[in-house]
Amino acid sequence: MTHHVDIHYCTGCRWLMRSAWMAQELLTTFEGDIGELTLHPGTGGIFEVWVDDKRIWSRKEQNGFPEITQLKQLVRDEIDEERSLGHSDRKND
Repeated sequence: MTHHVDIHYCTGCRWLMRSAWMAQELLTTFEGDIGELTLHPGTGGIFEVWVDDKRIWSRKEQNGFPEITQLKQLVRDEIDEERSLGHSDRKND
């Protein structure tokens, strides 16, 4: 099964480049698992990431942007929580 990722970003805030970079990172990391990734321009300071119609990040709710390793972990947890992300994975304390 391939998954769908949506990144909603604010054009007025000029977050296209950030969104495109995150999209590139996700597509590279989850090659073969993400069948479609869509960028959605918006307004009002929006920055949200959705996986298969489930919101996994909201800039307004989380008070900022995710670090790329954090975003990869959140996506992984939705599509295959057993998958290792190598150096981007959580550190077991």
